[in-house]
Amino acid sequence: MKNIDKKIFITASISGALSVAFGAFGAHGLKQLIDSQALTVFETGVRYQMYHSLALFIPALTNRLSVSSKKRVFRFFLFGILFFSGSIYILSLKSILPFSPTSIRFITPVGGIFFIIGWIKMGYEFLATAVD
Repeated sequence: MKNIDKKIFITASISGALSVAFGAFGAHGLKQLIDSQALTVFETGVRYQMYHSLALFIPALTNRLSVSSKKRVFRFFLFGILFFSGSIYILSLKSILPFSPTSIRFITPVGGIFFIIGWIKMGYEFLATAVD
């Protein structure tokens, strides 16, 4: 296994574990602290983090993509997780935070764009640069 594959695999594993922990925190720790709409938003962040944590195993476990392709997909998904899910976590907690995080709401769609580009890039790279 190449170093990039290990890096992606470890990152995907940690991100997946964190999404389980955040999901449990949302289900058990946040129920009494935030309203149901905010909890639903929080759960959306958890769900998208888990989807993309699992998706990261694809480039980590395949030999059909070049190293540069794997790095690009990895970065798009990682930035998507950080920007999309990260901003959603913060925004959903605005009622209990000591500051107003509404100024970061523009980050969420940027993270979504990173996810979309990551998926397109992965599909394109499988079709265009796959090693036979």
